[in-house]
Amino acid sequence: MEEEDYLKKFRNKIDLILPSYNEERSINKCINDFESLQIFKNIIVIDNNSTDNTKIEVKKTNAKLINENEQGYGASLTRGLKESKSDYVITCEPDLTFSHKDIYKFLIYLDDFDCVFGTRTSKSMIGLGAKMTSYLRYGNILVAKFLEYLFNGPTLTDVGCSYKAFKKQSIKKIINKLSVKKSHFQPELMINLIEQNNKIIEIPVFYLKREGYSKITYNFYSSLRVAINMIKLIIILFIKIKIFKRKD
Repeated sequence: MEEEDYLKKFRNKIDLILPSYNEERSINKCINDFESLQIFKNIIVIDNNSTDNTKIEVKKTNAKLINENEQGYGASLTRGLKESKSDYVITCEPDLTFSHKDIYKFLIYLDDFDCVFGTRTSKSMIGLGAKMTSYLRYGNILVAKFLEYLFNGPTLTDVGCSYKAFKKQSIKKIINKLSVKKSHFQPELMINLIEQNNKIIEIPVFYLKREGYSKITYNFYSSLRVAINMIKLIIILFIKIKIFKRKD
């Protein structure tokens, strides 16, 4: 199918979820960029206690604004997934690190897969000035491979990318199992989707220069802290899901 055919197939059947915390510098352009595709039924912004003008900027657009008072990246994304009622849902960041044009790639793969995970670690797709230092890139690859090995998952090279697409049915099966509220949320989401035997594929996406600053991986030590929390979570879930399951 041509791009226009995919747009026709998915138009008004897909929601975009944007978890937001102090994104006043980028949120308006991000929403308008995605809205220009004229495909989404809803663009849902989950504001996670922003202290700047994020809400004001969102209200200038046609996006749906929802407040999530429980602080945390995981809490915000989980709330967004619960709010979506459409057949398909895409999650992304509002800081302009991702290209709205990559949506076409996600739609193509949603034809054959239940879940499509983005990866930011493909060297040829990392833009000039993008915050993907060698320790972030190799750290994401190593932790992703650890997850892939333990849970016999699909080929994975990025455990922290939030640019993902799902058939809503795959999310419905696992939404009540999601409990991580903080920044190490993504492995829990990925593991639960893998364990439900969803058809999953990972695809490379462009990773661009951020507008503003990272609230999660702002330096080496913050990045290391997130990585350690992810590894701990993966091990805990492996023990609960794999070892305990074998004893049942």
